[in-house]
Amino acid sequence: MRLLLVDDHEIVRAGLRMLLESQADMEIVGECENGGDAIRRAGELKPDVILMDVSLPDLPGYDATRAIKKELPQVTILALTMHESDEYFFEMLNAGASGYVPKKAAPTELVNAIRVVHAGGVYLYPSLAKSLVKDYLTHVEQGDDKAAFDGLTERERQVLKLIADGKGNQEVADELVISVKTVERHRANILAKLGLHSRTELVKYAIRKGLIQVDTNG
Repeated sequence: MRLLLVDDHEIVRAGLRMLLESQADMEIVGECENGGDAIRRAGELKPDVILMDVSLPDLPGYDATRAIKKELPQVTILALTMHESDEYFFEMLNAGASGYVPKKAAPTELVNAIRVVHAGGVYLYPSLAKSLVKDYLTHVEQGDDKAAFDGLTERERQVLKLIADGKGNQEVADELVISVKTVERHRANILAKLGLHSRTELVKYAIRKGLIQVDTNG
């Protein structure tokens, strides 16, 4: 897959290049240090995936993301940022990004995230999945969303509770003595059953929670 890196720190881009070009299925086709350049270069290069920093010197990453997706809806964008908050994540999702990875993430998490979004999925970093699942479990305890919870298998409920504890795929796999691939399949099934497996559904969730505002002016 062809990747475009967007980050205003050269040392970050160098580290990303070193990591990603070691992957047999990834190629860096360009680098940008600001949003305006990212918009222009995306149009020229038409990459498969763009790694987009949220904090850029000229405009926010979500504005650059929105502009790129408007012109190139087929391009997949993955947010990469210092900020680890629901609001930033949902702003990027609302702009058209398919996932969000904090810069503190392990290299394997980033590589996995790129592959997930390139395949058409939405990538949820463990800390964000934790907050979503905890919110969901609170609703279940209050009597809401009970039908969806009852629709989960016993194994899916075990995985769900470990996600709520903030555990990543490898930690869940180790605890339940199953493969990481099996954990990924369970996570996908759980999020689908909870209505949190697509970008559109996550944006609707964020609007309902008041995490992002709907533009009613057009």
